[in-house]
Amino acid sequence: MAQLIDSNEAMFTAFEPKVKFRFIMYIAGIPSFIIKKVDRPKFESAEVVLPHINVERYTKGKSKWNEITAELYDPIVPSGAQAVMEWVRAGHESVTGRDGYADFYQKDVTINVLGPVDDIVEEWILKAAWCKSADFQDLDWADESSALTCNITIRYNYALLNF
Repeated sequence: MAQLIDSNEAMFTAFEPKVKFRFIMYIAGIPSFIIKKVDRPKFESAEVVLPHINVERYTKGKSKWNEITAELYDPIVPSGAQAVMEWVRAGHESVTGRDGYADFYQKDVTINVLGPVDDIVEEWILKAAWCKSADFQDLDWADESSALTCNITIRYNYALLNF
């Protein structure tokens, strides 16, 4: 017997997709307008193999949130490199070799995806985030058209998707 589909599935349903260029990211001490690009949070779970006679069964193992990267413009004022280095120095002071307490360098980072009228349609909060690495890029006499950028890798404990 033929199965009928629901009329809601057959007819066009209007929707507004989220787009990559509508976002704003908040990191304390780093101006939001210099953040050019950022990954959305990434999650993965390991698998545990359970051998049983001549088959294998699987279950979920440990879960983790993967690090993300962000690309920042490096304007003259305010200096993007200086803002990143302030975050790095909160965790490790290069001159003295002293490391800071986690309370100093871990921050909650917020990524808001915006709708067409700049309303927040998705909000991620990265809990206890810290700057794992910073790449201040190269300088090149032959490149006349590129703005300087800085890439940072952010490690965090977990992410919350509020909406």
